[in-house]
Amino acid sequence: GNKITELYTGATPSEEMNGTGNLMDFLDEPFPDVGTYEDFHTIDWLREKSRDTDRHRKISIKSKESYWELIKSLLDAWSGWVVMLLIGMLTGTLAGVIDLAVDWMTDLKEGVCLSALYYSREQCCWTSNETTFDDRDKCPQWQKWAELMTGHSEGPGAYVLNYFLYVLWALLFSFLAVSLVRVFAPYACGSGIPEIKTILSGFIIRGYLGKWTLLIKTVTLVLAVSSGLSLGKEGPLVHVACCCGNLFCSLFSKYSKNEGKRREVLSAAAAAGVSVAFGAPIGGVLFSLEEVSYYFPLKTLWRSFFAALVAAFTLRAINPFGNSRLVLFYVEYHTPWYMAELVPFILLGVFGGLWGTLFIRGNIAWCRRRKTTLLGKYPVLEVIVITGITAVLAFPNPYTRRSTSELISELFNDCGALESSQLCDYVNNPNMSRPVDDIPDRPAGPGVYSALWQLALALIFKIVITIFTFGMKIPSGLFIPSMAVGAIAGRIVGIAVEQMAYHHHDWIIFKNWCRPGADCVTPGLYAMVGAAACLGGVTRMTVSLVVIMFELTGGLEYIVPLMAAAVTSKWVADAFGKEGIYESHIQLNGYPYLDVRDEFTHRTLATDVMRPRRSEPPLAVLTQDSTTVEDVETLIKDTDYNGFPVVVSRESERLIGFVQRRELTVAIKTARQKQDGVVSSSVVYFTEDNPQVAEACDPQPLKLRRILNLSPFTVTDHTPMETVVDIFRKLGLRQCLVTRSGRLLGIITKKDVLRHMAQMMNQDPESIMFN
Repeated sequence: GNKITELYTGATPSEEMNGTGNLMDFLDEPFPDVGTYEDFHTIDWLREKSRDTDRHRKISIKSKESYWELIKSLLDAWSGWVVMLLIGMLTGTLAGVIDLAVDWMTDLKEGVCLSALYYSREQCCWTSNETTFDDRDKCPQWQKWAELMTGHSEGPGAYVLNYFLYVLWALLFSFLAVSLVRVFAPYACGSGIPEIKTILSGFIIRGYLGKWTLLIKTVTLVLAVSSGLSLGKEGPLVHVACCCGNLFCSLFSKYSKNEGKRREVLSAAAAAGVSVAFGAPIGGVLFSLEEVSYYFPLKTLWRSFFAALVAAFTLRAINPFGNSRLVLFYVEYHTPWYMAELVPFILLGVFGGLWGTLFIRGNIAWCRRRKTTLLGKYPVLEVIVITGITAVLAFPNPYTRRSTSELISELFNDCGALESSQLCDYVNNPNMSRPVDDIPDRPAGPGVYSALWQLALALIFKIVITIFTFGMKIPSGLFIPSMAVGAIAGRIVGIAVEQMAYHHHDWIIFKNWCRPGADCVTPGLYAMVGAAACLGGVTRMTVSLVVIMFELTGGLEYIVPLMAAAVTSKWVADAFGKEGIYESHIQLNGYPYLDVRDEFTHRTLATDVMRPRRSEPPLAVLTQDSTTVEDVETLIKDTDYNGFPVVVSRESERLIGFVQRRELTVAIKTARQKQDGVVSSSVVYFTEDNPQVAEACDPQPLKLRRILNLSPFTVTDHTPMETVVDIFRKLGLRQCLVTRSGRLLGIITKKDVLRHMAQMMNQDPESIMFN
């Protein structure tokens, strides 16, 4: 036990008996606030990990003492699963509420349900008895605004009035959204995934996951999606889920006091967010692993799985889509796909990669303009203008007027015998006998051709408007608009292939698999593959993308086409630039994010990167037994470093340890309040043995060995930079000291590493603005 006393109090047993130890070591109690970090600083993963191990050790020692302590230790062990359960339930509930609200408000732009004002059009017509199968979207209870106000449902006057009200509602929704974000929670804008990636890599952005952000993001997300802008709710739902995670972390000291543990919970919350966004629990876990998380131990994998499961269950219980299915776009295709179809699938992959590149370049250029010109000063005006343009251009085209997820749903759909959509207006041949469920290929009717024109226009419109929409000061996701671009392109290609196969079924490629009178090409499948390709081109996801797509649609046998398209789109997009949209936004905002996927290939050494440089003043250090309290306070006041190395003496510069600035400040402040005899001229000691108080008149010394980190990370000055970058990445360090034969030479911080990498890539090193 004596060893342990020494560890915790810093006093040896003999001192304890003589009573001298207690004077020195009032620091038995850990001080308040030690171990918390400033805003916009990076956490020290190693330290967080060792603190958690210490906590575990204490709990397991205590649990042997009594039953009460044993129960407490069991509760502590279970708290992780409890947090996951709570996150899953709250995230699922919020997602269900958001889905229902978006449905209702999107339909509100066109009309209103007279039997119950809070019904969307679909719900309104379900409850109606007069609905026939052909006109299932028309029922007397659902009235468009013009019909309600003037009594006329057709004619130019009614069209103009409906058009005007559609634009007006859209402007109202988006104005409300941007105003709420501006006034109450500036962090609620955008998709939130770039920031969450940065936070999960160990950065601290206070308030980004706060209660206000959660509340405002949920409300404004509904408004933004309902306004008809080209954005989705998927990315923001990840942010919402992480806010829920942060909220529940604060209930358990295990997570609220340890930033490293909190990051594990947030990784799992991100998985729950994707799980409810798409109804894809496994895809959510893989998304968190592949795309967002930085540190993902096995334990987090199981917990993410559990959180995603609970979230999906909760959403299914709310049943927002009313079809008792969890998935967003359920598809049932009756035909297999054929090898020859891989060619158009791969072409769609190429299109997805090119669109991804175009989108990232265009969007980043526009966001940079927003940052550097007057445009950024008028966020409300920008949102209103873009909404106005979107609404005015979207209304005339039936494919852009409806909500984007409805559009994708229709594009994925297979044409059955009972479909009333324009895309299914094929010419029927009356003298063919056939079973009902097997619909042969038929020549396209006039409806399909007009639909193709409208789709081509919708494609151009979506491609252009999405570039300007993403990144405005409202919550905006990217998944659904990217999928819409791909689905439109895919459906157009699908119909083209289908018509070719019909008119030329004697060609060699079609001969093997297209018998006349049988169904051989499914245009909906092409839409699905195109959607995956475009989403992959923008985000550079591969594995999680394919899993999300097949969970989303329930189309299990189409995994190979989806994989082919996803890989192609990634290769094509990577040929033009390695970063996906989230990494590009992280760079644009200058967050200190060390990407695990970046290669560092330059032949520089630690000595080229470390501070101080030749021209700079020497390193600010503390000595182990000759610095006074006053010296320390002056050093803290004059510098803004995160911490100071401690050396034996200024002459020898032999390294002993490293002390954090924040802990030094807190320790001195506490000592001045609680300990008698500590004055400005007191000497600060970092040594093990007790300083000898020479005479009674000497001021009481202050012993701070307790806060000294005796094992700071060191490299020698000849360590190659690629090794240093690797150490920073894998261990999540904040700083690393550089020595030569035991003498301290300098220090490398995470910011120095990032600056150096930016310089090597010929970027402006000052773009990394946060320390």
